[in-house]
Amino acid sequence: MQKLILALTALSFAAIANADPITDETVENEIVEDGDAFRDLKQKAFKPGEKLVYRMTYGVWDAGEATLQVLPTKRTVKGRQLWRVRGVGKTISAFEWFYKVNDVYESYVDKKSIVPWVFKRRVDEGGFKINQDYTFFQHKNKVKTQKGKEFAVPSKVQDMISAFYYARTLDFTHAKKGDVFEVPIFLDDEIFDTKIKYLGKEVIKTRKGKFRCHKFSPLVEQGRVFKSDDALVAYITDDGNKIPIMAKAKIQVGTIKMHLVKWEGLANPMSYVK
Repeated sequence: MQKLILALTALSFAAIANADPITDETVENEIVEDGDAFRDLKQKAFKPGEKLVYRMTYGVWDAGEATLQVLPTKRTVKGRQLWRVRGVGKTISAFEWFYKVNDVYESYVDKKSIVPWVFKRRVDEGGFKINQDYTFFQHKNKVKTQKGKEFAVPSKVQDMISAFYYARTLDFTHAKKGDVFEVPIFLDDEIFDTKIKYLGKEVIKTRKGKFRCHKFSPLVEQGRVFKSDDALVAYITDDGNKIPIMAKAKIQVGTIKMHLVKWEGLANPMSYVK
């Protein structure tokens, strides 16, 4: 399950769910040093108020739902505003008897550079639990965990939830088939150099209609979870929002699909095909 979550994150997806949220006071207490100036991506793909709701299906059955939100805060780092990005999801009631999921991923990110300062992870999947608290010192290329351990990390490293949004700032305008995009992610006290291969443009049909999309495939490891190294594909809207609208994964025990079913507060019009 964790490998699947990581691969989905590489395409700006995460299997996410519910738990106690962090507060603005958490950031005030944990960020003890201001950061230096960072890049300004000048991104227009998303803004506070955006809400995305995904439905996850296993075979022909709806198994879970995930909600992603961008929330404003009053916190700043060196005068740079922070946004709070939060993912909430859970298994639907019909599936809870089989495998209950109740997780949360939250991050405070720099509005301009879309890099994280504080990350919270609360996982409860079928009784398997993870509690993680990371403080990112982007100006020092360092991450500190809740256990007091420190790790050296690449410049502008991401966490699982901030990677969802950072990937939407990438420029696909001149992308060619076979081009590879890389996003470094710090997870479970390790660095994962996630790679995403561009597969071109395609019009896809979803529950909400037809959309023009960019097609991607993460370079995942073939083995216990995935049937092949290209078993996961995702579609990102070919518009200003660059929203992951559908992902499909062929695993050893079937097919998992994640698709967008509701949205609000978008920064740009959607790429509908009439």
